[in-house]
This record gives sequence, C-alpha cells and structure tokens, in this order.
Amino acid sequence: MSPPARERVRHALVGAGARAEMFVRALALDHADTAELVAFADVNQRRMEAHNRWLAELGRPPVPTYAAGDFTAMLAKERVDVVLVTSVDATHDEYVTAALRAGCDVVVEKPMTVDADRCRRILDAVAATGRRVTVAFNYRYNPLHEQVRRLLADGAVGEIGSVHFEWLLDVRHGADYFRRWHRDKSVSGGLLVHKSGHHFDLVNWWLDARPVEVHAYGRLFFYGADGRRHGYARDYDRAHGSPAADGDPFALRLADHPRLRELYLDAEAEDGYHRDRNVFAPGVTIEDDLALLARYDTGATMTYHLTAYAPWEGYRVMVNGSRGRLELEVTESDHVSPAVAGALKGAALHGDEAAVEQGAARLTLRPFWAPPVQIPVDGWTRRGHGGADARMTRVLLGGEPDPLGRAATARDGALALLTGLAANRSLETGAPVRVADLLTLP
Repeated sequence: MSPPARERVRHALVGAGARAEMFVRALALDHADTAELVAFADVNQRRMEAHNRWLAELGRPPVPTYAAGDFTAMLAKERVDVVLVTSVDATHDEYVTAALRAGCDVVVEKPMTVDADRCRRILDAVAATGRRVTVAFNYRYNPLHEQVRRLLADGAVGEIGSVHFEWLLDVRHGADYFRRWHRDKSVSGGLLVHKSGHHFDLVNWWLDARPVEVHAYGRLFFYGADGRRHGYARDYDRAHGSPAADGDPFALRLADHPRLRELYLDAEAEDGYHRDRNVFAPGVTIEDDLALLARYDTGATMTYHLTAYAPWEGYRVMVNGSRGRLELEVTESDHVSPAVAGALKGAALHGDEAAVEQGAARLTLRPFWAPPVQIPVDGWTRRGHGGADARMTRVLLGGEPDPLGRAATARDGALALLTGLAANRSLETGAPVRVADLLTLP
C-alpha cells in the first residue's frame, strides 16, 4: 500500500514587485510537489496581473488577486499556511503581524523591517502567537558564505579578534537604489538597513555573536542633487519619455525590459510610482558612502565600508583570529560595460546581463607559520546571488534539511536590523550608539 499523498503547503504572496518573481518561479516550477501558490495581494492590480500572465507562460493556472486592504480576508478565504512578504520595506511589519495573528507562518524579505518600533511589533507578535517568521537572508545560502561558516565554526582561525568587510556596488547596481523607492530613507531605512543588513547578518552568523555598540560615518557623496558637481547629471526627472536621458549610463530604460515594463511602466496609472527616477534628481535622503565600527558581545570588532558608486562590483572579507586569518575576495563584475550600463542589475535579474564583465571568487586560509591554503568551493556562480537564491528556496519552500542553520529567525532579523539602526542613529548624533538603547532582546 502506497503512503498517502503529502498535502502541499499553501502560500500567498504580498508585494508583487520584481523580487516576488524568484518566489513565484520557485513555487511554480521547483517545489510544486511540496508547496503551492494560492493568492497574490498588492496595492497595484496590474502588477498582480503581470505575475499571473507569467504563471501562464510557465504552464500554471492564475491565482486569485486581492487588494492590499483585503489582505486579512484573503488569508482566511484561501486557507493560507505561509505568507511571503516582498512588499516595500516599511510595510513589512503590517503584513507580518497580521499573518501571524491569522495563524500563518511568514517568510519576509530582508530587511525584516525599518525601525525599532516596527521590529518590536513583529517580535511581540511572534511571542504572542507562537508562529514562525523566517527572514530571507539569501546570502547565508551562498556556497562561499557557507564554507566561511564551517571554517570559522571548526576553529580554522582560532578565537576571532576582528573582521574587516568592504562591499562595493558598481555604478550600475548601486545607481538603482537611487532611482526607486529605496532613495527615501523613511521607507527603506537607507542602505545600512536595506543592503548592509545582509552583511551584518552574515557577520552575526559567522561569529555566532550579537552587536553591542556601533559608531558610523556616512554621507551622500556621489548621487542626489549635490552629486551634479561630478559632471554626470542630465536634466530630467525620470528617464521614460525624456530625450535628455538618451545615452545616459545612469538612466534605466523601462521600455527596453519587457518584465519591468509590465510591472512598473504599464502599472503607473494605478499608483503613480516611477521606477526610473534620475539618480541625480532632488529628493534622495539615503547615503551612498558609509563606514562603521562595530563591537560584538564576544569582544570581536568589525570595520565595515559600503560604497555605492564603484567602477566594479564585489566584496572583501578578512577575519583575523588567534591561529591565522581567513580572506574572502569576490569579484561579481570587474567593470561596468557601456553596452549595459543603463540596464538593470538587481532583484530577479541580478547578473543576467553581465556576460562581458568578468567575475571570480577566492577563499584563502592563512595559518600562522605555514603557507596560505586555497579553499575550494563548489557551486558558486555569478547568477542568483552566488547561487544562493535557488539554495534558499529549496530550504524555505522545499523542506530541504538545514544543518548549518541558514534559515534566519525573527531574532536574527532583529540583530541584523539593529546594527544598521544603531549606525543610522550614530550618523545623526556623531557618537557611538549602544544597540541595547534602541531595543533590548533576550
């Protein structure tokens, strides 16, 4: 007698922007035996219709669509088990807490939220309901980062004394944060929350530590209205329909990208959102050059720098310990090709147009009194965040075993967020900020 058929987990998705496509494809194609997509919710009907049309292209039926205001009713009507939250960052807490109270588990895109009050709302709802929140920190699933975790946990460098972490966003990828809603710090938290939260979570995970104190410096140096002094600015507000944007390497041409055209250009009439703002237009309230020093409860320190206007994209991580040093160097693209400078690099299309731009990765262990050792890492790719997206969905949607503990909890999400929030507060005050003064965690 064969075993009974396994009932698939019912997922609904709220926030039908570009990042949603990764989850939709994974549910439709890769994990259809364990999970199913049963509904969309969004503030924009056209975006949901676009995703339903793409589902049809994959040979899957459309799913019901709901206005964002009907989110709670959707959860009950569609008997939702798990909610995928991929909406604007400042709205995450609204959907996460409503889903928890309705008896659902949640997978939420990073950052978990954008400020301490919203973070406390989520943590309180987790405690009150006993439901699970998982933060989609896909960088944990990068094969390179998994290997770093194993090496440090196995004592490859001994007791960890310090970390140096430098991240470079090139002038294609970095510019994109200054075209879209992320340019408004009130809804994104700035790059220290939205982007660097990835990196802060990695360090917390690698060191098995929590941040204690942060001192930061930062400014808007390259982009924004003041960035016009560098000589790259053209006179337009948004690229579409603007002759001044022709040939501008900083302009995103939505009409040239069929999926972006459907998601944003064709949907503008419903909500007025422009995805292709001039990166040198007024209204940018986030920084593009950021440095900080963090201290952890283990005694280790981290120096960190994020540059959002680099000529190449990649990162360097150096971990210093009592038995040696571990060095990770990743080049995601060694330059920005003029042929694709104004194209999109990020979200679901990250790296897909970078064929002419070379990349490489190297992980080196440097023990005391011995030659350096090159650590082989299988599975790394320049696409899908180093191969991490597919590996993450296998765990979060497909039920793959997770012995490394890559699935980040709400507490993990809070710890990564608090590093960025403390850094933002330090930018305002010019002084070090104790993380416990923002939010106390057990």
